[in-house]
Amino acid sequence: MPRRVRAKCLLSNWAMAVPGLKVVAPSSPADVVGLMAAAVRDPDPVVFLEAKGLYPTKAEVPAGDIFDQLGTAKVLRHGGDVTLVSLGLMVPRTLAAAEQLQQQHGIDATVVDLRSLVPLDVSTVLGSLEHTGRLFTVEENPRLCGWGAELVSIVAEEGFTSLDGPPVRITTPHVPLPAADALEDATLPSTARIVETVAKSVD
Repeated sequence: MPRRVRAKCLLSNWAMAVPGLKVVAPSSPADVVGLMAAAVRDPDPVVFLEAKGLYPTKAEVPAGDIFDQLGTAKVLRHGGDVTLVSLGLMVPRTLAAAEQLQQQHGIDATVVDLRSLVPLDVSTVLGSLEHTGRLFTVEENPRLCGWGAELVSIVAEEGFTSLDGPPVRITTPHVPLPAADALEDATLPSTARIVETVAKSVD
């Protein structure tokens, strides 16, 4: 059975470091249904991370049984200039940033929703990187030892020749997440910060 975790700041860094655990984090209603079905059927323990900030999200969910596959990322937007990889709460912000990058800076971004940290779908990220040459990770967790750092290290080992520039991690600073909503919003990566960081790195 999956272990459902509700937290202000995702605990993915901790969970993915535990051998034997699988870790998933959906960003849409359809993925919640499909990944939960896959988690329940999986023989291994699955940590199912829910971002409270996504609870108000509404979207169409296909009728009938939805059975997804753990360890598969989704490419939500195709572009030829940069690859933006995000998870959970950061996915809609990254999609919004991609649209602004296109409109304001002429930067065409691919957006990859990891959905799963263990297993990690590295092949989808590397495939996108072959076309774009630039990698940006966007994560809710503090910067130190985040999933972005792990992904960047794998890309450096397996996809170094595809890189046209250094990978860039867009994260929360390495500080305790503030309890006040306004301070939390100021700490987490915002759409504006994603746009600013990518535009400065590419220009």
